[in-house]
Amino acid sequence: MTLQTLDWAVVALYGVVVLAVGLAFTRRAGRDANEYFLAGRRLPWWVLGTSMVATTFSTDTPNLVTDIVRTNGVSGNWVWWAFVLTGMLTVFFYAKLWRRSGVTTDVEFYELRYSGGLAAFLRGFRALYLGLFFNVMIMATVTLAAIKIGGVLLGVSPVTVVLVAGTVTLLYSATSGLWGVVATDLLLFVVAIVGAVAAAVVAVGLPEVGGLGPLLAHPNVQGSLSFLPDFSDWSTAAAVFVIPIAVQWWSTWYPGSEPGGGGYAAQRMLAAKDEGHALKAVLWFNAAHYGIRPWPWILVALASLVVFPDLESIQAAFPSIDPAILGHDLAYPAMLSFLPTGLLGLVVASLAAAYMSTISTHLNWGSSYVVEDVYRRFVRSDADERHYVTVARLTTVVLTVVMGVVALWLETALQAFQILLQIGAGTGLVFLLRWFWWRVNAWSELSAMVISFAVAVWFEFAHVPLGLPEYDPSTRLVIGVVVTTIGWIAVTFLTPPTDEATLRAFHARMRPVGSGWRAVVGDQPAPEGESVGAAALAWFLGCVAVYGALFATGYALYGSGVAALVVGSVAAGAAFGVLRLLPKVGLR
Repeated sequence: MTLQTLDWAVVALYGVVVLAVGLAFTRRAGRDANEYFLAGRRLPWWVLGTSMVATTFSTDTPNLVTDIVRTNGVSGNWVWWAFVLTGMLTVFFYAKLWRRSGVTTDVEFYELRYSGGLAAFLRGFRALYLGLFFNVMIMATVTLAAIKIGGVLLGVSPVTVVLVAGTVTLLYSATSGLWGVVATDLLLFVVAIVGAVAAAVVAVGLPEVGGLGPLLAHPNVQGSLSFLPDFSDWSTAAAVFVIPIAVQWWSTWYPGSEPGGGGYAAQRMLAAKDEGHALKAVLWFNAAHYGIRPWPWILVALASLVVFPDLESIQAAFPSIDPAILGHDLAYPAMLSFLPTGLLGLVVASLAAAYMSTISTHLNWGSSYVVEDVYRRFVRSDADERHYVTVARLTTVVLTVVMGVVALWLETALQAFQILLQIGAGTGLVFLLRWFWWRVNAWSELSAMVISFAVAVWFEFAHVPLGLPEYDPSTRLVIGVVVTTIGWIAVTFLTPPTDEATLRAFHARMRPVGSGWRAVVGDQPAPEGESVGAAALAWFLGCVAVYGALFATGYALYGSGVAALVVGSVAAGAAFGVLRLLPKVGLR
């Protein structure tokens, strides 16, 4: 199916508006690097939180959710639902600390927390590791989804999608900086949500599906509806629920869900007006991302099991699709081909919105590492601010080109998701503890990154070729976590601690709560209005509220009114408890 004139008009109108909004901030963003990367640290919580929600709603997200539902059912989504635990931990323990640090990027933190040449090396190494390697992998995954959508809905080649989508996004993200990113994110968020809901309504209403009731009763779907996996199938239950809940959320670094915050999430917290706005921004992000948004994608995925029960049916419906990229994630764009003229244009515009929001954020975030933590820090520290903005803009061009090349190599979104989880396996705990335990040093972080990467390379390229038994992704993840965690803890105690002057300066600036700094500063009272107990309770209630909202919505869609009412009431009570606790966690 191809777009008609009305569809193209909708897409074109959307594109013009977004570019106009983004480019309107070009002059303001060009003043200095602080404006370009952090919007002058003047942004309110609702703008920042919505921007984070828009960023995580990328073109690969509905494809990934569809892949998960078609292969492991609704309960398979625990592989990312488990990150609610991480997100809420960031809200109540780390958001204030990030804003309080006053750094420009989260890797600048290394020279605030650690000392000596190793701290400087770690800052530069981590900047390139995240800003180039990890960042390009994320953007390539998003672009892969755009390639599949373009192939199904527009009939265009992968190279055409890469060139057009990358160029359009580059135009405003490179010129307008974070100002343009967050301003367009507000528009992109609305368009993307409307498009996702519209796609779900049409998918459920297709004649082959017959409405919500017949969909839920269909034999292809019934085995996929449970919120929890079948624990009699232990291997599947462990992979999609037990390991994510018990291990993955605290141990694995994944962009947007970093233990303790980091990446573009840290960038948004650093751009907030104050600590309170940083906390509320991350709270709104977690509520919307996990508690409100997943069900339109899930409904389309369930409907696809009726319309396209297997990969062969997708291939038969779209014979021109390259078999190399044929996967269950292709079912989402395949379902969009049934949208009527006009609405199809709106949904394509919403997917373009999702793509542009994510890529523009990652381009700005990645270039901030290259410019602030490598170029300014190690190459040229005496240039004027406009020079650094120019370098940032050139960096976004390079990142866009590399992203396109990698996107043409990848095959499925789930493939990239598992690669990134494995590479970050075991590093999460060090990111949680470095704020609250004085003994963590630069060697701890460097060894965690090196060991986790080495384990990932071993499993990807050496394990099976050497004749050893092949492990499933969840088993590899657990092994990676165990080996990396033991490794970095051992390295921590075998290497000297950060010098005492740096530790004392860090504690005086950040004022972390708890007893983990007693060996350095003695017994210190907690900052006024901040309580570890209140933060822990708020974290628990926040998780209950988000999961309650998620499952209450699910029960309502499943027609279980009583369960929806009970779970919804629990969610509302937990949310009320969080609001009452906010003054006790330092929100003024």
